[in-house]
Amino acid sequence: MSTKTSPIILAFSGGLDTSFCVPWLKDNVGRPVITVTVDTGGIDSAMADDLTRRSAALGAIEHIILDAKRDYFESVIRYLIAGNVRRGQTYPLCVGAERGIQAAELARLANKLGASTVAHGCTAAGNDQVRFEVALRTLNPKLEILAPVRDNSWVREEQLDFLKKHAMPLPAQGSAYSVNRGLWGITIGGQETLSSQQSLPESAWVLSKDALNNPRDLSSHSVTFENGIPVALDEEQMSPVALIEKLEKLGGQYAIGRGIHLGDTVLGTKGRVAFEAPAAEILIVAHRELEKLVLSAQQSRIKENVAAIYGDLIHEGKQLDLACRDVEALLDSSQKRVSGKIRFDLRPASLFITGVDSAYSLLAATSGVYGEAAGEWSAADALGYSRIMSLAGSLQTRAAQDS
Repeated sequence: MSTKTSPIILAFSGGLDTSFCVPWLKDNVGRPVITVTVDTGGIDSAMADDLTRRSAALGAIEHIILDAKRDYFESVIRYLIAGNVRRGQTYPLCVGAERGIQAAELARLANKLGASTVAHGCTAAGNDQVRFEVALRTLNPKLEILAPVRDNSWVREEQLDFLKKHAMPLPAQGSAYSVNRGLWGITIGGQETLSSQQSLPESAWVLSKDALNNPRDLSSHSVTFENGIPVALDEEQMSPVALIEKLEKLGGQYAIGRGIHLGDTVLGTKGRVAFEAPAAEILIVAHRELEKLVLSAQQSRIKENVAAIYGDLIHEGKQLDLACRDVEALLDSSQKRVSGKIRFDLRPASLFITGVDSAYSLLAATSGVYGEAAGEWSAADALGYSRIMSLAGSLQTRAAQDS
């Protein structure tokens, strides 16, 4: 297929930027546009139908929705859980971590359809432009990548005027907040997140709106892991994707996983965003408690170090880098005994772990009782161990006195 006639594959969310891109690309590049939504969570059937109608009304020749939720879990989320990954010790990478998966789907589709060009609606100010393009260029360095909004510095008012002039449907207006949603959670941006002084009003939260104004009673639950993978909620076996979706609804009712993250963007500036990640919060906290029971201190320390690096790579859109495969291999190895059941209570804005059980419990493996009785060692062993442990400090003190 000729490059001049091959379709442009446009990553399509239905928002203003990607809506603007459809007619602009047709008019200015002169090639047909195929819009593609890669579903990594948060798209129900009604939303899917709306995206299809909007794409057609904007002039795309076809709209394609690709279900990538399972791939997103298997390729990324399982490792975010295994590494207990939180950026800045706060943010569980609930949105942005899926961009590599979405880019991979776009690149595969472009190859299948014989398309030489992929486009996106990212601006120059955000992280996603980098994530998309790093992944796309890694997968197929020959792909032409177009970013009309960024490369032409279009502002919101200009895009709206363009759509009105061409009698194109406008995206829903009126909300003061920008919401991005995926399987691992939601991010919310608004006037309050442009500076560092304010929180969001209660009305701006999506999953947990009114959860604190109309508090629910305590409820008790359990989640079961096998080799680091969540496999059951309240003893009901289900797929990880279904389990995450159910936990999101459950935790959102209690305002679990709310937060505002202040940190470093991919571009090197500071940024601030509110997020709601009930499932991520519950699973990371539960998984971490299970690991405390079954992993050695050395395993945990090593894993924490590499998991932080992994989180940085994912945040920067570098999940196709071979370094990620190396970290994932270590994380896979570390999860071989991370199997068991974690019980937890939910109260408004409170997640409390009540107990952890595992066949690989290192606590149950010893005959000693912490603070109460020696087990595999004697009182004399403990005395000798204390003397040996103090030797380095004693020598330092002696050397200082003799100098």
